Amino acid sequence: MTPDDRSLLDTLRRLTNGFQVSQAIHVAATLGLADLLRDGPRSVDDLAAATGTTASALNRLLRALASVGIFAYVDGRFGQTALSNYLRSDVTASMRAWAMRVGRPDHWRTWGELERSLRSGTSAFRELYGVTAWDWRAAHPEENAIFNAAMTGLSAGMVESVVAAYDFSQIRSMVDVGGGEGALLSAILAANPDMRGIVFDLPHVLTGASDVLQRAGVTDRCELVAGSFFETVPPGADAYILKSIIHDWDDAASLAILRSCRAAVPSAGRLLLVEHVLKPANEPDPARFSDLNMLVMLGGQERDHDEFARLCANAGFQLSAIIPTASTHSVIEARPV
Repeated sequence: MTPDDRSLLDTLRRLTNGFQVSQAIHVAATLGLADLLRDGPRSVDDLAAATGTTASALNRLLRALASVGIFAYVDGRFGQTALSNYLRSDVTASMRAWAMRVGRPDHWRTWGELERSLRSGTSAFRELYGVTAWDWRAAHPEENAIFNAAMTGLSAGMVESVVAAYDFSQIRSMVDVGGGEGALLSAILAANPDMRGIVFDLPHVLTGASDVLQRAGVTDRCELVAGSFFETVPPGADAYILKSIIHDWDDAASLAILRSCRAAVPSAGRLLLVEHVLKPANEPDPARFSDLNMLVMLGGQERDHDEFARLCANAGFQLSAIIPTASTHSVIEARPV
């Protein structure tokens, strides 16, 4: 076996065993280890006492994570690294809630049924649980809270990049369709003091939105409206923005959402989709694995430029621009026709 062969095998082995790293990060996030190390390094005995774990076992977890750059072992104690710092719950763009989310039983079990989705072409989650992931989370408040916190955390870096990349200055009113806890619209309103907005989503999703709006100082310019984007969308705003919504759904459902928006958008208005735009085949692209996540969890999909153009056209819009951002997402702008 040549050195090149060994290198290839090592790479394949590392990729194949990636689930072990993911689950170790999940447990560290669930235990709140990064928060416990906020003020400096601590011994494994201290950390074990604080988390209700066995010191010898926790030591093995921390040493494993330190081997991939998450936490560091120095002089008998464990401390933070640049990576583990983002597992703290109090930092901007915290990954803690997302790390907690990906190891939850429903998510873990569903990804274990990837082959089932490949054979059926539909969501393994729905086949396993008998309902959509949205309906299941609505019936499980604890899981819904973790999911909402994960979405807010993931949005932080993306939100900054969207605000920086797109010119919102000519927009006086905006509806954030499926806006969740309002992180995106809050940032847009904060950067554009003459704009007013509406966060529109299902009632159980909006539960944390008031706090987000208040922290951003935009409560007086933003309204919360509950409803389903499959039925109707608040009409008459200058712009309608949908962040990471269309990828949740197949073409038929996505078309229904966009047609609801088209009924609400005035002739001079605009539609903004914040989504991954798939790169050509064989290029490194994390969105390709997001595409699989959409398949198994929701039955949705990521799309490329041409697929977005067709979807917009079928809903009564013309794709006018795709603006890359500093994140992995782009702003897809479309105008009514």
